[in-house]
Amino acid sequence: MNTPVDFAPVLLGGDANAYGMARSFYEEYGVTSAAIGKGAFHICLHSKIVHFEVCEPRLEEDEVFVDTLVRYARDHTAVPLLLVPCGDNYTKMLVRNQDKLREHYRFTIMSPDQYDLVSTKERFYRTCEKYGLLFPETCEVTPETAKGFEPPFAYPVVVKPSNSVAYWTCDFPGKKKVFVVQSPDEMRRILEGVYSSSYQDSMIVQDFVPGDDTRMRVMNCYSDSSATVKMMVLGDVLLEEHTPEGIGSYGAIMTGYDEGINDRIKGFLEEIGYVGFSNFDLKYDERDGSYKLFEINPRQGRSSYFSTASGKNLARYLVRDVIYGEDRPIDIATLADERLWTMVPLSVIREYVSDPTARKRADRLIGEGKVSRSYWSKDDRSLLRFLSYRMNQRNYRQQYRECFNRRGIDD
Repeated sequence: MNTPVDFAPVLLGGDANAYGMARSFYEEYGVTSAAIGKGAFHICLHSKIVHFEVCEPRLEEDEVFVDTLVRYARDHTAVPLLLVPCGDNYTKMLVRNQDKLREHYRFTIMSPDQYDLVSTKERFYRTCEKYGLLFPETCEVTPETAKGFEPPFAYPVVVKPSNSVAYWTCDFPGKKKVFVVQSPDEMRRILEGVYSSSYQDSMIVQDFVPGDDTRMRVMNCYSDSSATVKMMVLGDVLLEEHTPEGIGSYGAIMTGYDEGINDRIKGFLEEIGYVGFSNFDLKYDERDGSYKLFEINPRQGRSSYFSTASGKNLARYLVRDVIYGEDRPIDIATLADERLWTMVPLSVIREYVSDPTARKRADRLIGEGKVSRSYWSKDDRSLLRFLSYRMNQRNYRQQYRECFNRRGIDD
């Protein structure tokens, strides 16, 4: 840890992503983070390493967002404030309002056009194609083309929103974050539900890449203010979450390494001049032996603490860049950094991971004590947190019993 600390982290959000960043700051620098958001999830409550300073239900309104952050900055002037968005909406708000906040905070964030490029899936896929990154066969459907729509490739297919921020606020029967669609009738009912709601942007339809959760990969990167990649950590997924709102989020990850993936993603990020954290979702396609890229999240993700657990502390690269202006060589995780990161109980991993190779590797890491849990930190223990953690783990066991592999509209 560096002492004394000459900056103060301010996190936008109150969920597992924010808590993972708070742990990263504390473990690297011994500093407690402040959090500002619409509300705090249980993982951020009763904590010694993150304090929820401002709860503002209207924080996603531009004027309220700017006013709240400016007022907080004016009340905390002892050291520079390092602002870190920890969610899609907060990232989007900071992109839009960055010029109004630069005199009050230090942060790294992309331009509005670059944010639009990477966060709108159809533009993203066109850019992937330009730079040689493979992705599943893809098309889109809009409110105008939804009636009678049929994909130009065989079922099963994946259906997901192009605009995840807008989709989050809509509601319709059977809503899921991502659908795996088996038939034309199911497709019809999903599209009717989507476009009867407030969501009116396009939906992405993709060829379903076969294989279970263990075929998924996740890549976390940090690109500095000069758009040079400084950190890369690849994760081999053990389990995704399977609740309707959690599909696509990761429950357990092991540190991985693939030089080819590293090189392609590094080249892509530096070619487009990307800055800040990025989080890539990929899946191994056994049909042709390639990795298919699904999306890039222009932020760190709720599972990104697995990078810190693998020895590549998320806060370290941000602070080196934004606070100290240091220029160091790229830091890439290898299998020498191997850890098993999990949000779910170890019993869930042992019960629901069916791939024998992945399960054997997980059992080895568990046996070697190379396990990290986002929720349960040696630096942040109390009776209230212990009780909350135990309830969280019990809920996960129930969720997997009720929701595992149920990704259709009728499941």
